Amino acid sequence: MRAITFYEYGSPQVLKHEERPVPTPGAGQVLVRVRACALNAADWHLLRADPFLARLAVGLFKPRYNVLGCDLAGVVEAVGSGVTRFKAGDEVMGELGSSNWGAFAEYVCAPEGVLASKPASLGFEEAAAAPLAGVTALQGLRREGRLQAGESVLVNGASGGVGTFAVQLAKALGAKVTAVCSARNQDLARSLGADEVIDYAKEDFTRNGQRYDVILAANGYHSLSAYERALAPGGRYVMTGGAGKQMAAALLLGPLRSLGSGKRMGALTMKSNLEDLEYLRDRLADGSVRSVIDRTYPFEELPQALAYLEEGHARGKVAIHVS
Repeated sequence: MRAITFYEYGSPQVLKHEERPVPTPGAGQVLVRVRACALNAADWHLLRADPFLARLAVGLFKPRYNVLGCDLAGVVEAVGSGVTRFKAGDEVMGELGSSNWGAFAEYVCAPEGVLASKPASLGFEEAAAAPLAGVTALQGLRREGRLQAGESVLVNGASGGVGTFAVQLAKALGAKVTAVCSARNQDLARSLGADEVIDYAKEDFTRNGQRYDVILAANGYHSLSAYERALAPGGRYVMTGGAGKQMAAALLLGPLRSLGSGKRMGALTMKSNLEDLEYLRDRLADGSVRSVIDRTYPFEELPQALAYLEEGHARGKVAIHVS
């Protein structure tokens, strides 16, 4: 089988095209013939070992995982012993962030519990684009943000992978949604259901006097004090991405900032969860949520696709057609 591999940290130029044997599923595993995969910021962060401390988890001197790729959609080729939910020929979607990655290949073995059945109405690229970004947005809003119907939500970075899902999921959960993005992406944000759209180049939402019950920061940068100023009493700030200093502040200082303030500030650590994945799948199936795909590349051009994603200008997701 074809796979995109790497054996040293660096830019997308260190990625290699390699022929590997098709893996055999073990107990509780499903062998998936990958029809499409999708790219995430996590892929290039792991590729570059950025931030450096990530090496403690993924390999200090060389990468522990030689095939990246978290999101996939495909067809079950075979199942290992003990698998009860799938059989050969079933169409599936899922994310491999908790199971050694590996979606940048024509075949991959995945635990049964990280896969959901793919709706027949959904294309493989659309399905592959959803799992990591969609579940991150969902957990940021429901688990960490504790969002309730009727509350107000602001999504900073509303045109990116997580942001496009966050806008739609917040609407599906009954919230009033404000999207923050560039001028060129305002129409996109409105088409996803945003009630209000703010051009970050023209208006600083942390200083306009508006207050929000939940702020989900998927991109960009503001200080913790600025985010706190924009929260309503009892509000929740959830960081899912953005500039390095934004991530560091939320992780290290958010819990301290929350003490005695009546507001909750912190970062989301996304966790694989089948219930969340199936909730997202069902929203994709009923049309209340859709995958926004900026570009689709052939498998051979995956390194170029990752370089494009790293530039930071993609609207929604970048998908890869594998087979």
